[in-house]
This record gives sequence, C-alpha cells and structure tokens, in this order.
Amino acid sequence: MFEELAGNVLIGQSGGPTAVINASIAGVVAEALNHDCVEEIYGTLNGVLGILNEDFVDLAAESQQTIRGLRHTPGAALGTCRYKLKKQADFERVLEVFKARNIRYFFYAGGNDSQDTADKIDKLAKEQGYELRVIGIPKTVDNDLPVTDHCPGYGSVIKYISTIVRELACDSEAMGRNDLVSIVEVMGRNAGWIAAGASLAKRRDHPHDPPHIICLPEVPFSPDKFTEDVQRVLKREKYCLIVVGEGLVDVDGNYVAAAEKTDAFGHAQLGGAADYLQALLNEKLPDLKVRTAKLGHPQRAAAHAGSKTDADESFLAGQAAVKAAIAGESGKMVTLLRGDKDHYTCETGLAALGDIANGVKKLPREWINEDGVSMNHQYLRYALPLIQGETPVPHENGLPVYVRLEKVPTEKALPPYEI
Repeated sequence: MFEELAGNVLIGQSGGPTAVINASIAGVVAEALNHDCVEEIYGTLNGVLGILNEDFVDLAAESQQTIRGLRHTPGAALGTCRYKLKKQADFERVLEVFKARNIRYFFYAGGNDSQDTADKIDKLAKEQGYELRVIGIPKTVDNDLPVTDHCPGYGSVIKYISTIVRELACDSEAMGRNDLVSIVEVMGRNAGWIAAGASLAKRRDHPHDPPHIICLPEVPFSPDKFTEDVQRVLKREKYCLIVVGEGLVDVDGNYVAAAEKTDAFGHAQLGGAADYLQALLNEKLPDLKVRTAKLGHPQRAAAHAGSKTDADESFLAGQAAVKAAIAGESGKMVTLLRGDKDHYTCETGLAALGDIANGVKKLPREWINEDGVSMNHQYLRYALPLIQGETPVPHENGLPVYVRLEKVPTEKALPPYEI
C-alpha cells in the first residue's frame, strides 16, 4: 500500500525545447494543485543547473491564465540546459537541495540524457533512504526514446515540416525546368523519424508528390545511387525536392557532415548534410540549379503550425506523471500507449528510467520502401494521427501571443555551490 508523501513538487526541463514541452509543465501544475499532500510547486531554472544553484521559482504564484497559456507556447518556459552532472559531488548537492527544500516529487521533462539523469537521482535517493519520487516526462522532437510509442514534440515538428515541403513544392513547381533541386535539411541525430515525417506532405494517390527523395540515417548513403535517383526524378518532374536528416551516415557509419566539437554528453554537433549533398550534385551534375534550406531551430519552435493532438498528449503526460508519483511510483518515465483500434486513441503508461536512459529507437526498416528513399503505408498509418488538429494559438495585431512566466524566485536555503 503506497503512502502519500507530504512535501513539495519540483519541475525541470532539459535538452532542446519543443513546440509542446511547456504543455507538460501545465499538466504537472494543474494536476499537482488537486492533491492536498502537495505543499508547494517549484520550477527549477535551466534544468539541473537550477537545482545545483538552488534557483527555484514559485509556479503556484503564476496566474491560471499563464499556466493555461503554456499549452500553446513553444520553447522551455523554465529554461533548459545540456549540463551533465559530472561528479558524485553534483549528485550529492542535488539531494542536499532536495532535503533542504523538502522536495518529495521531482518531474523532469527531457530526452535520453535527461532520463539518465533522473534515473541516477532516483537511485541515489534510494541509497540514502530519502523518500523521493522521480518521474520522467518524455520530450524530444527526434521521437527516438525507447519503449514509448511516440514522444511529445514529434507530431508538431513533422506537421510543420510537411507544411514547409508543400509550400516549397509550390515555389519549385513555378521555378523548375527539369533542372531545379531543392534540399531541405531537418533535425535527427541518430534516427530518421523527422525526415520520414516529410512523407506526410504527399497527397493520397499521388506517389510522385514531393518529397521525391528522403535521405535517412537508417539507410547508408551512396553518392552514386543518390545521383541516379535525382536524375530519375528530373526526367519526370520540373524539380526534385529532397529532405535529408542531419544524421545522414555513409556506408562506414560516419556522419557525412559533423563538426569536431561535441556537447557535454559527447554528442557531435551536426549540421551541413544539405551542403554536402549540394556540393556532391554541383560536382557530378553541374548543369543543375541546386539550392538548400536548413530549417534548424525554427522546426522545433513552430507552435503556430503545431499539432493539437501533440499538445494535448504533452499535457496528458504531465498529468500522468503527477498521478503516478502520488500513487507511489518512482524511477519511471511516462510513456504514450497507442490503442489497438482503427480509431486512434492514446493512453499513458510507465517504463523504468533505466530502460529509457541513453537508448535510441530507430525508424523500423520495414517502414522504408525498398528504394531506401521513401516511406510506405505502415509509417503513414503510424504518423498521420499524430498531426491531427491545430493548436489554438491566440493572435494579437496579426501575430501569435505566447506567455512568459513571472518566475517569482523562492528563498534559498543553502550556501552557493561551485560548479
């Protein structure tokens, strides 16, 4: 029989923001207010950095209008980070802060590395006998977290990219003379989920609609085949529209475009796959006009083209995290479970943080057509439900209105910590 813990809630965000990560925060706050055992609701500024520095804000002091506004506001309202807890002293400091501030419920919204951090905090609390419930909330546009059917943030990013592809197609159709190649570079470090999403731009029963070629990290890149594919398309169409994931790799498994610099977690900084393809075509097919579009950060911030389904499920994940923690769960991440009926439904479940941390879920090879550059009906059936509905973003003077937290600071209980 579980026992409700009387104490405070702490919410943090980590990693790259999405168009819907703030909806999870709104879900946590909305649900936490329903439970008498919750005394205060804090947010940590910039993820684990805010914990180490004890930079907390009072989320219960925010207006209900602002909390509701988080459901359509992109970015990470509490601030985020890519800081890695480097040493045992960092973890000891986290627990010291939790004890000093009576944090009994910790919710961390993030991707693979964030869930690893949450897992380690949970295990240390158990080792020291401190009653703490840690629940991870899935977040990543990459859609590569194991166990969960999909991740909040993914539906919105592929809705935006598919929209961009359709719009670029109209432009290219006007400009092309069987000699125009447009290359769109999208995110996706180790998996092709985002690039695959561009296939939703194709109209039903129009197999020759763009994108004509999708270059996926799951399919080793062949320069010769790529050149032949482009020529094949241009024999039929006025233009060739290509979508490439930034994590494209060659036959040896090396990124075709990566900087030597890495982040705190050892990940290579990517970007430049479109430039690589452009240079290749300029060399092999010099008569073509080749242009590139790198969507970069705008693709994960495009709440104006967001999916209502995605935002609603992100909010649901936040609510589910609180319900699970109050019910005695810890060391788990909320998962999204797809129903087995023809009509799309989604419920939440739980998975051990250790099963999520640092794992990568690849795009299933059987969802990729034999040509290696297009998606089949299995992927379309999977992805189409995730982009349904439009996020209701209010407008003022013709522009979207997003909210900002007041970020009322709370009083610190401990001396500063040297990071």
